Amino acid sequence: MRLLLLLLPAALLAADIWPQFRGPERSGVAPGKTWPENFAGLKPLWRVDLDKGFPGPVVSADKVFVAETANKDTEVVRALDRKTGKELWRASWPGQISVPFYAKRSGDWIRATPALDGDTLYVAGMEEVLVALDVKTGKERWRVDFPKRFGTPKPDFGFASSPLVDGEAIFVQAANSFVKLNKRTGATVWRILPVAGGVGESGAFSSPVMATLAGRRQLLVQARIHLHGVDPETGEVLWSQEVPNFRGMNILMPTTFGDTIFTSTHRIDSFAYQVSKQGIKPLWTNKAKGYMSTPVILDGYAYLHLTNQRFTCINLRNGETTWTTEPFGQYWSMAVREGKILALDESGKLLLIRANPAKFELLDTKEIANTTTWGHIAVAGEEIFVRELTGVAAYRWN
Repeated sequence: MRLLLLLLPAALLAADIWPQFRGPERSGVAPGKTWPENFAGLKPLWRVDLDKGFPGPVVSADKVFVAETANKDTEVVRALDRKTGKELWRASWPGQISVPFYAKRSGDWIRATPALDGDTLYVAGMEEVLVALDVKTGKERWRVDFPKRFGTPKPDFGFASSPLVDGEAIFVQAANSFVKLNKRTGATVWRILPVAGGVGESGAFSSPVMATLAGRRQLLVQARIHLHGVDPETGEVLWSQEVPNFRGMNILMPTTFGDTIFTSTHRIDSFAYQVSKQGIKPLWTNKAKGYMSTPVILDGYAYLHLTNQRFTCINLRNGETTWTTEPFGQYWSMAVREGKILALDESGKLLLIRANPAKFELLDTKEIANTTTWGHIAVAGEEIFVRELTGVAAYRWN
């Protein structure tokens, strides 16, 4: 059996789990069987009431993990039975940040999606404390208080960046910098890219992602002002590129196609950069203005939800827009599988879209929640997990 598992493709092994922000490969790709042409067969399995929170659910073979803020000052993590929603354990600790007044409409509650790695769940709390929990029991393995460890202020907007686990390390954009920790102990391996702070630079909104560009495996780190390529072993900064931005609001994750990096900034534009062995250079600019929704990439096209609530398709080879829709919701989280896009907007509506670069094809819609749904959708096998503001619900495609 062990030999069989070693021979199976990684995508097949990951088809029934959603272990981190944006899925198994952090790309929005949901491995598995092709989705139907409509939502007729999508049925509810269970729903559990929660306190408020934005983290998307993460899913193992038998559990669903959710995070929330209780009584405005306590961060709670629950493990639920994947089949029934029954609570298996919970862990909690003090955690509270009062975000600036202009961000208050989004609340002060926990934001970052946890990361699951085998027997450990890594949870990023608002006060920039990272807690490692035993998956079976919820017992704390270790914690890192980044402001205390590095003498940095707590982030104005809380810990919004989701951690990335890779090999024996966990990478986080924290302490106004980029940090590599030993995932077994929480010990610091290295810390790079420190910034002085201030409301326009501190507390990253984006999340790191691993990519291979110009033949070299590297971390893509989008900070508030700059985009960086980083060697995951040594912490060497391979290249840096300033990205035009509005008040440091580089929010979505950088995505890649070949050796091209695509990103889009709130109120500004969309940008593509070409990475080579010599470094990085601008490739093209598109007037499409992103917001908080990281696009999905399919066959060289970026499907992107915009600040003006429209949905657009951009050819990553030349930067040309192929179509743009009328307005939809304010925010979308998306998953893609076999040429179809599943989008969850913040109003609780689910959309099924064919990924067609020639025209917009909306296949079906379904009202799926009564409260806002800012948490990233999770898709594992034939099941969909939706984090509402005050609950989590499971659905299955029959």
